[in-house]
Amino acid sequence: MKIVVVGGTGLIGSQVVALLRDGGHEVVAAAPSTGVDTLTGQGLAQALKGADVVVDVSNSPSFEDEAALDFFTRSAQHLIAAEKEADVRHHVTLSIVGVDQVPDYGYYRAKVAQEEAVRDGGVPYSIVRAAQFFEFIAPVMGMSAQGVEVHLPPTRLRPIASADVAAAVAEAAQGEPSYGVRNIAGPEVHRLDRLGEITLAAKPDGRTVVTDENAGLFASMPDGVLIGDETAHLAATRYEDWLKRN
Repeated sequence: MKIVVVGGTGLIGSQVVALLRDGGHEVVAAAPSTGVDTLTGQGLAQALKGADVVVDVSNSPSFEDEAALDFFTRSAQHLIAAEKEADVRHHVTLSIVGVDQVPDYGYYRAKVAQEEAVRDGGVPYSIVRAAQFFEFIAPVMGMSAQGVEVHLPPTRLRPIASADVAAAVAEAAQGEPSYGVRNIAGPEVHRLDRLGEITLAAKPDGRTVVTDENAGLFASMPDGVLIGDETAHLAATRYEDWLKRN
């Protein structure tokens, strides 16, 4: 099959590209750096020529509410239109666990709008919703740092390795359209402040974690949103084991 991976040079996309190529498929890594811009539509027609499947793991360059909404809606509309022209038979989108449960969070609203555009677009689709990536824990800690203190809320989440996310997305791309959502998450539920403690125990740098219910991005998340529900497929990689290798 010919599979186009939009966002194919990023953290998830590059791994999806590698997995699909190892599976014997013809894979195009589509991104602005390779001449494909979904926001403007530039390069889409050529990239999608002869494509059987399109995988969208692209991300907005801005987390600001209106910018994210504009990116995800316009990109989805351009993609779907180009897919119809190219007779693409399967569209796979990567989204976020619990994305439709946080209407006050603008970035999540933008992802919901992207999902809706895919559902309504007329191309057979599958949506993979993933929990937060292990790779995001350290940056989140950095954003919440105050000197030698890392302020983190006790918000519960079930983080997952990006490699496990990429494997789930690649699996979806090689399967039939589900016309639905598959939730994926890591094997363990952790509080975010505890994840910070685990990180600094494995890689001490002089900082300590302070539990702060009002700190950072995830402080306002309702409890349970970030851990998925009983339908979630749980990957095998544990955060402590991943830390030892990275």
